[in-house]
Amino acid sequence: MKYQIISDGCCDLDQEIIDKYQLHIIPFYISFDEEHYDKEIEEIGIREVYERMVGELDVYPKTSLPSVQNYIDAFLPYVKEDIPVICICFTPSLSGSYNSACNAKEIVCEEHPQAEITVINSQAATVSQALMVIEAGRMQQNGVPYEKCVDILERMKKTNLIFFSVGSLDYLTHGGRIGKLTNLATNTLALKPLITLKDGSIEASGIGRGRKKTIQKIFPLLEKYFKDTGDSMEDYSFAVGFGYDIKEGRAFYEKISAKIKEQAKDKMVMLVQIGATIAVHTGPHALGIGIIKQYEHFC
Repeated sequence: MKYQIISDGCCDLDQEIIDKYQLHIIPFYISFDEEHYDKEIEEIGIREVYERMVGELDVYPKTSLPSVQNYIDAFLPYVKEDIPVICICFTPSLSGSYNSACNAKEIVCEEHPQAEITVINSQAATVSQALMVIEAGRMQQNGVPYEKCVDILERMKKTNLIFFSVGSLDYLTHGGRIGKLTNLATNTLALKPLITLKDGSIEASGIGRGRKKTIQKIFPLLEKYFKDTGDSMEDYSFAVGFGYDIKEGRAFYEKISAKIKEQAKDKMVMLVQIGATIAVHTGPHALGIGIIKQYEHFC
């Protein structure tokens, strides 16, 4: 059965992958003045957002989630063609996008009782959400039935994580997303935080002295995950995400992908520039790696 994969823009996928899997992406909106909002990518580029964040340190941009109407407009063309929909959304602990999609589904199904729409809380963001959306696209193209795809995605999301660091906790603090990180006194003594996005929420994973030493601790966190779970790296997909500093991102990518290939022969690692939706939460200097177990291992 043909079905359509939809995701909000927090998946941060580039156009080549969107086209490859025929995905439908619903963008977030970005504002620097809380009055004028532009659609991410379509109306304001990610580099422009980063340049302004780095150049205007006293300005904290804000995001606006896709509206209920945005989701209704996305769902209806497929519903009218009797094409089932799977919509994968940013973790609701950081955004109301999932709730907008659920409300839109309810409205559409009232008018079209035959509609098949599944809204999934990815419990993910940026690179881990990207990997999940790609797995959904792979299942659709490989002929996995709709109901089975939904079941696998719900089980798969328990395996998505991001291990990352940020330049400081300023943006997380400003946005009220500090949560379990309040015990990290990182604004003194050049200490930098290590953070894990797991089960849809951010958790403290440690600290390091200085940026380089902190980044070096990310791969050991990844290794510990596989040791604790007993899973094999060969069964997972990986994506490195970087923010403003392209050079730093590529250098980190080269090192961590080489280490992964040592343990999982010929394993490819995707490189993703973290989009503005997440950058507003983490600041311009987020850097890390996302993982998810591939769908074949749930069949």
